[in-house]
Amino acid sequence: MSAPDHATTTADPGPGPGPGPAAGPLTDELTSLGTRAARQLTTTTKSAPQMQAISSRWLLRALPWVDVKGGTYRVNRRLQLRIGRGRVQFEQNGADDIRVVPQTLTELPVLRGYPDIDVLRELAGRFRAREVRAGQVLFQAGQRITETFLVVHGRFTRFTDGKYGEEEILGTVTGGDQMGDEAIGQERPLWLTSVRAETAGVVLVLPWEVVGDLTARAPSLAEHLARYAERRRLPTNRKGEAEVPVQAGHVGEPTLPGGYVDYDLAPREYELSLTQTVLRVHTRVADLFNDPMNQTEQQLRLTVEEIRERQEWELVNNREFGLLHNVDYGQRISTFTGPPTPDDMDELLAMRRSTKVFLAHPKAISAFFRQCNRRGLVPGTASLGGREVPAWRGVPMLPCSKIPVSAHHTSSIIALRTGESDQGVVGLYQTGIPEEFQPGLNVRFMGIDAAAIISYLVTAYYSLAILVPDAAGILENVQIGRTAD
Repeated sequence: MSAPDHATTTADPGPGPGPGPAAGPLTDELTSLGTRAARQLTTTTKSAPQMQAISSRWLLRALPWVDVKGGTYRVNRRLQLRIGRGRVQFEQNGADDIRVVPQTLTELPVLRGYPDIDVLRELAGRFRAREVRAGQVLFQAGQRITETFLVVHGRFTRFTDGKYGEEEILGTVTGGDQMGDEAIGQERPLWLTSVRAETAGVVLVLPWEVVGDLTARAPSLAEHLARYAERRRLPTNRKGEAEVPVQAGHVGEPTLPGGYVDYDLAPREYELSLTQTVLRVHTRVADLFNDPMNQTEQQLRLTVEEIRERQEWELVNNREFGLLHNVDYGQRISTFTGPPTPDDMDELLAMRRSTKVFLAHPKAISAFFRQCNRRGLVPGTASLGGREVPAWRGVPMLPCSKIPVSAHHTSSIIALRTGESDQGVVGLYQTGIPEEFQPGLNVRFMGIDAAAIISYLVTAYYSLAILVPDAAGILENVQIGRTAD
């Protein structure tokens, strides 16, 4: 009689060549609680929501911030007699049809404030394009000025003979710059320096006799040029401000000169700009899903981070007050060879006193370090905010990804002197605003709509002011790509 089925205790050995020993449990059968089921009785440890776009935002930290209670900041200055140099703009309708935009001719010191657009159009139409090759000398020091030049593109070097016969480099000229206005008000004007093209380029040329012909036919232009020439003859200090007469080194009782410090009658005013957004949160999310992290707080935290990122971008790129568009053109220099060399950085540093920081795109900093490596130089470090950061000549070099990189792989390096007491660059904001969340930033409840959506208005108010022109400078045309050794 066979044993009953339920008495069988051995497992089916399965297919095989022989009986062999008894096999163990099947692989898909567990002998303990699995992790998938166990997770039903536990929870996970979560991180706060992460955001890749958060940067170091060194500019916001490096700027001293001035509390602007009235919403507007006026920069009062001494009367400036020497007019700053701007840059003209061009329009191109083909390789051989390049024209200067007439309205931008008023960026030139000699035409600053000239109102007659018809005369400007005629003047712009008399310029003729001329291509130049690398190494070509446009004019030499001591030659008579017979033409005036507008640089469309290319890099040109100003040079002269040194004391001992060597060539002395005085600077570079790039797109938008002008050469020849020193002839105004002179009977026999001469070039003070020589100019050579370092790269192939294009210039717009205007014969000087055309200016004389147009001046004879346009009384308003003649009067404007005469005022400009007279203004250039007025005594100024080394920065172009109206001079205060003083006397030094005298003996006895001479009559001392007298005068006063005149002010600019049309000072620039900076109104606070703003960045805004509306944060929306559903009431169900705000009510129920707040453990272990408050949903509204996390939404607000990431929104504020995005606003601060945009704030720094505006401080660099905004056309009204951003650094790249508001640094005086007299405080802009171009790299001599393309990559940012220690020589270029030294020249930028020498243009102002008490430079506090350099700001550059991280790739521009890397390009500068490559040039240091080639020369066997080791840049130092500086302590800033309790951190050691790279420095050049003791001035911190701070990364700022908001400085753009052009399609030609060039960027800019900005040098700043900061602080009101040092006549530098300052950030502007207003504190104590209603429902303030951070200094200069508030979060205002806007209500709950019919779809049960809670809305919050998040606003940051800010601006930036350059107190005097030499408080900021820019090294332009910084080549950031690698070059062959």
